[in-house]
Amino acid sequence: MKTPDLPPFDHQPKPYAGPSADEVLRLRKQFLNPGIFLYYKKPLMLVEGKMQYVWDETGKRYLDALGGIVTISVGHCHPEVVEVARKQNELLQHSTTIYLHPNIGAYAEKLAAKMPGDLKVCYFVNSGSEANDLAILMARAYTGNYDVIALRNAYHGGNASGMGLTAHHTWKFNVPHSFGVHHAITPDPYRGVWGRDDAEAGKKYAADVENLIDYATPGQIAAFIAESIQGVGGCVVFPDGYLKHVYEHVRAAGGVCIADEVQAGFGRTGTHYWGFETQDVIPDIVCMAKGIGNGAPLGAVVTTPKIAAALSQRIHFNTFGGNPIVCAQGMAVLDIIDKEKLQENSLKIGGHLSAGLNRLKEKHSVIGDVRGKGLMLGIELVKDRATKEPAKAECAQILETCKEMGLLLGKGGLQGQTIRFSPPMCVTKADADFLLEVLDRAFVAL
Repeated sequence: MKTPDLPPFDHQPKPYAGPSADEVLRLRKQFLNPGIFLYYKKPLMLVEGKMQYVWDETGKRYLDALGGIVTISVGHCHPEVVEVARKQNELLQHSTTIYLHPNIGAYAEKLAAKMPGDLKVCYFVNSGSEANDLAILMARAYTGNYDVIALRNAYHGGNASGMGLTAHHTWKFNVPHSFGVHHAITPDPYRGVWGRDDAEAGKKYAADVENLIDYATPGQIAAFIAESIQGVGGCVVFPDGYLKHVYEHVRAAGGVCIADEVQAGFGRTGTHYWGFETQDVIPDIVCMAKGIGNGAPLGAVVTTPKIAAALSQRIHFNTFGGNPIVCAQGMAVLDIIDKEKLQENSLKIGGHLSAGLNRLKEKHSVIGDVRGKGLMLGIELVKDRATKEPAKAECAQILETCKEMGLLLGKGGLQGQTIRFSPPMCVTKADADFLLEVLDRAFVAL
């Protein structure tokens, strides 16, 4: 059977003259920490990227439907992002916040303009893990309380505090962490007690947060933190009304509400610019990273002036946060999302993909659930739709088969049973059709 062809694309990759993939793997094994992992039985080496595509060292092109793990928002090596970084690189590569520089203030103003309510004060960091760590610090400093409510199935980073907030044993080392963190039930309409057919599901799941506050904390908490859509957990979308009810319980207990927008933000959901807006709430603190800089090491915490002032109690500093180059890239990303209507494209192509994935579900019984919003989608694979036993091996095989046909996908869920789709937001209908055709053939080949 002939492999589906990638859509035509006007870009000629440069000839690769570097070390072989085998040599790179050898050096990696010798000099890099073995804790970092690789996808695929035969590791893939990527040497060039342009918009929604990447190339390996042989010149083979792939559709990057994982988007560098939900990080490439406007496209690999987008010319405008590349150009602003080049210009700033030639002027000043580094300046800390102990000095003035125009980029950081201009970027903060532009980012704050995208936020609802009184979310107008920015603090720049280098990653989502750092952003979440800082948000918890802010919440505790502001409220004077210590306990934090997070969700089971959540992922909030690999640093010590992020690991404590995370609720997958696969990401948690056996070291002291999670002090003061309590994990509520996952509001999962597919695997949870209350499903999509229950109009009150959001309210019922939220009641567990209230119960947790009453029974596991002093009754006063610092914060509640949740991804707006659980990413690493397998693209879990909360029932309508869930966050609205939770926020009421949290604020009644003196806590602030933190939205982790590291994956769901910047128009990816299609219907809204921020994932939390799909739940009709306004958080007190918002954490962002990944797509914020289209691959640059950039993260941010945006909050209200009142909460931000809590950091003035002590000295707080981030050496690279607000670096002039990454701020320039961040500004370019905001402009491109608007100018190229990438939020609208996420809604359009995401809807097309979602419809296609649901058709595949009708055809292939291994697909237990299709979910997500915009270009943040997931399909959960199961051995049996009645028992919902995770199909971990099948998921891994689908990723292998798709890679051979030129399609790069991600996976999530505790057992690695959910295929994740988060391509750059510039992806086209032709790309989506290619993805669906490749996926269909991969399922047939199982």
